[in-house]
Amino acid sequence: MSNSMTVESEKFIKLIKSAWTKYEYKIILIIGFLLVAIISFEVGYMQKKAAKASPIIIEKAPENPKIGLEGQADGIMASNSAPDQKLSTGADSQVPQNKQSCAFVGSKNSNKYYPPTCSYAKRIKPENLACFKTEQEATAQGRIKSTGCKY
Repeated sequence: MSNSMTVESEKFIKLIKSAWTKYEYKIILIIGFLLVAIISFEVGYMQKKAAKASPIIIEKAPENPKIGLEGQADGIMASNSAPDQKLSTGADSQVPQNKQSCAFVGSKNSNKYYPPTCSYAKRIKPENLACFKTEQEATAQGRIKSTGCKY
């Protein structure tokens, strides 16, 4: 019985040797790829553990209830949010703080007007905001109705 086992084991060893000599380049290449993949994964995993950054938290700034509408001229309302800011009767210097009290809003840098709930209106900086009571007031100043918002 031990004779037959040694014969079988010798055949197995010969088979492994012949496979090694025939596919030596491919076997080494596969082992190399596996080692590179394992090392890359471990390096990335260790860098992630080392970075341990706190999550980004976006907070909405609280609205200031003290700021109200103080000035009104030619249908355009303004808020005196900065004490050193001078107000004039022109649309480009009027700054309302509360968009919801306006029927329509626009930017002093644009010729369009929007409803205050429109996403475009929400992007207008407070210092560039012009407030209109009616569409006629906005069109009287040469502004056109935005087509990107629901009215």
